[in-house]
Amino acid sequence: MTGTDDEPPEWARERARELMAADADDTDAAAEAGDDDGDQETAANADDERDATEDRVPDLPADVVDEAERLTRLARETDDDAAAEFYRDRRDELVTDHDYVPRLRGDDDTLVMYPDEWMADGTVQLDRIETTERAVEVSLSGPGDADRFQEIAAYNDAVATAVAERESNVHADTARTFAAFMSNHYVRPIDDATPDMRAEFREEYLVRNGWPSEEQLAVADESLSVIEAVAADVDGPDA
Repeated sequence: MTGTDDEPPEWARERARELMAADADDTDAAAEAGDDDGDQETAANADDERDATEDRVPDLPADVVDEAERLTRLARETDDDAAAEFYRDRRDELVTDHDYVPRLRGDDDTLVMYPDEWMADGTVQLDRIETTERAVEVSLSGPGDADRFQEIAAYNDAVATAVAERESNVHADTARTFAAFMSNHYVRPIDDATPDMRAEFREEYLVRNGWPSEEQLAVADESLSVIEAVAADVDGPDA
């Protein structure tokens, strides 16, 4: 008769060790699988967050930005107060339809457009800004795209040539000087000059750099109008 405190046979102890080892392996494998699943889920979540951020930069379509700039310039250039208000209202409506708020920054003459969620009582809340790349800024007085210089200069020269072919020498001389001014100082098409640019040309650049005759100075405003009219018939640079 076998006592209750007798040791189990060796083969039974060996089988028990095998079963315990197998259980331990299964547990480790499950833990590793769980870790892998967790890592994959974490990575997927991170990818989703990155995708969400990338999708939001920028939020404002390029054509909306271009139209907002155009309307802002029209409002600044018109002498009609009602027309200026219409242009500003149309710009504001266009931008706010995309959940942005337009503002004019006076210290550097820039049109800025901020996500509406950044704003409170008309002021940007710094703690709400998750990435500054979502903001849109358009200079309204600085030079244009310098990379387009050759294209712009060729167009402006073509307008000056057309003026020389159609109009008197006094207008042709001013057209050549104005073309150089717009190309070299603003890198903008000759017919894209703002009233301030025209005034700068007429009162400063032409006098100092154009060696104008008295007749040329006397009809400078008329020459600028002639240049604009002729430019309408010349194919402009690509936008």
